[in-house]
Amino acid sequence: EVQLVESGGGLVQAGGSLRLSCATSGFTSDDYVIGWFRQAPGKEREGVSCIRSSDGSTYYADSVKGRFTISSDNAKKTAYLQMNSLKPEDTAVYYCAHMAGRFWTFSARLTPAEYDYWGQGTQVTVSS
Repeated sequence: EVQLVESGGGLVQAGGSLRLSCATSGFTSDDYVIGWFRQAPGKEREGVSCIRSSDGSTYYADSVKGRFTISSDNAKKTAYLQMNSLKPEDTAVYYCAHMAGRFWTFSARLTPAEYDYWGQGTQVTVSS
């Protein structure tokens, strides 16, 4: 059974930092993508960043580039999202999700519909 479990969310002041973790289990392939997404109230889910397990390739949405860093520890089967210089507009529920590595393409990398397994989400709230 595939499982993804997020942790590390919380309340932080603008300019602060948080590190989210995504613990995974049950993957049947060593080539996969872990994506981080977020959804604010009344808004569509948007892609934030993703990382491919086979070669460590990463990709970021323009809105977080230079502030967020994605990483993974394949031995621990855990992915991380280090979020620095947080802004109130970063407030959302953050989700991690799994996508097969063969779908690592320009159009699919941060497209929610391309991901097949999702965690339950963790709330991040940035106060001004």
